[in-house]
Amino acid sequence: MKKILISLLAVAALAVAGCGGNKGNELRVGATSVPHAEILNAVKPMLEKDGVKLTVIEFSDYVKPNLALNDKELDANYFQHGPYLESFAKERKLALVSAGNVHIEPMGVYSQKLKNVKDVPNGSKVAIPNDPTNGGRALNLLAKAGLIKLRAGAGISAVVGDVVANPRNVKIVEVEAALLPRSLSDVSLAVINCNFALEAKLNPTKDALFMEGGESPYANLVAVRKGDEKRAEIVKLMKALQSPESKKFILEKYKGAVVPTF
Repeated sequence: MKKILISLLAVAALAVAGCGGNKGNELRVGATSVPHAEILNAVKPMLEKDGVKLTVIEFSDYVKPNLALNDKELDANYFQHGPYLESFAKERKLALVSAGNVHIEPMGVYSQKLKNVKDVPNGSKVAIPNDPTNGGRALNLLAKAGLIKLRAGAGISAVVGDVVANPRNVKIVEVEAALLPRSLSDVSLAVINCNFALEAKLNPTKDALFMEGGESPYANLVAVRKGDEKRAEIVKLMKALQSPESKKFILEKYKGAVVPTF
């Protein structure tokens, strides 16, 4: 009986050890649904073949994914560009870093009422994202479109107060990024991040009146806690996301609305 008990305890110990080992090969990655979660799910079979179990946790905002990553509820997240991560981490004093870039989502100017940015009536409302980095990005896009002029040196951190010329006296309204597609019925123009445009069934290459060019510095990246950049599972994740198979999926799925950076 004693020998049987010892054998059972040994089996139980091995089972526990096995479970612990499996956890080391699991990745919980936070992402916004389009295109990030779609791209992650597309490379999931590749990761499984490489011994990594990927679980994608979807978020609908730009704050919780970084907080969840910092709190170790996630192993990584994939939803943001470099300037946003840098600003967020600095402001919140979080040790989050990039594990690598994957794609660019050109930001666009959309309207349900106009067919050209130049047709904006005097005094119209124009909606932009209310977070600092995307807000500055939107203002720079409006400046490139010729709607406003920003003070010299405003750069990617531009704020509404940096507008020095506004010939059409447009009223710039700051709205949560995820809600911008819904604001289209209330404003003349809205500057919308590509992922939220896609979620709203807008086709950036067809529906946007004006879009960022390929020179955009806003590459979307995978964020991790500092020190995890070389973790084996994270390295495998980046290998899958930056693979030829991933590039093919992005190009065929989004037809220019999402552009690989690798």
